[in-house]
Amino acid sequence: MRLFFIAIAVTFGALAPTQAGINMKLRNFVGDPVLAATISFAVGTLTLIAYSFLAKTPIPAFEATLKGPWWMWTGGLMGAFFVAAAVIVAPVLGAGTMMCWMVAGQMAASIFLDHFGLIGYAVREASPMRIAGVVLVVTGAVLIEKF
Repeated sequence: MRLFFIAIAVTFGALAPTQAGINMKLRNFVGDPVLAATISFAVGTLTLIAYSFLAKTPIPAFEATLKGPWWMWTGGLMGAFFVAAAVIVAPVLGAGTMMCWMVAGQMAASIFLDHFGLIGYAVREASPMRIAGVVLVVTGAVLIEKF
């Protein structure tokens, strides 16, 4: 079962530069990176609404959603930043360099979140080997950018 989830992670990892390229092309047609990101989000939102409708996902009472922590609402903001930033950065850095630096940032943040068990993650110590893994990712990003 774990391999299935790894395959999903690899797949959505592969989709990130593909999505950035598609949205970069959309930017060329609409003339603005934020508008391209907005259109991308609108299509994604409609897709998720359609899926939720077809899957008959129950909608909780609005009051129930207010019981969670305030920061749980920031995921959409982060997603919007992610998509818009990729549209802006992709044509400058290219897919390989953009993705390497993005993964380096993801790895550093992940080690930090795991180490302190933040936002619901189980505590996983930032061991020297895990930190070495992040250093190797950063080294890889430098090599991809230089060569």
